[in-house]
Amino acid sequence: MEQIYPRHQNKCKLVKVKPESVQLLLQYSKALNIVKHKELTFESNLN
Repeated sequence: MEQIYPRHQNKCKLVKVKPESVQLLLQYSKALNIVKHKELTFESNLN
């Protein structure tokens, strides 16, 4: 059981994100339109 866990668990660190990156992702998600019809999925950008 001991061998399935990594030994170096404390090497993880959080990454700081710039506010511009967050705004870009939010604007993209607002402009993305997904339409599902039966088994098909259509994605379109509203810009």
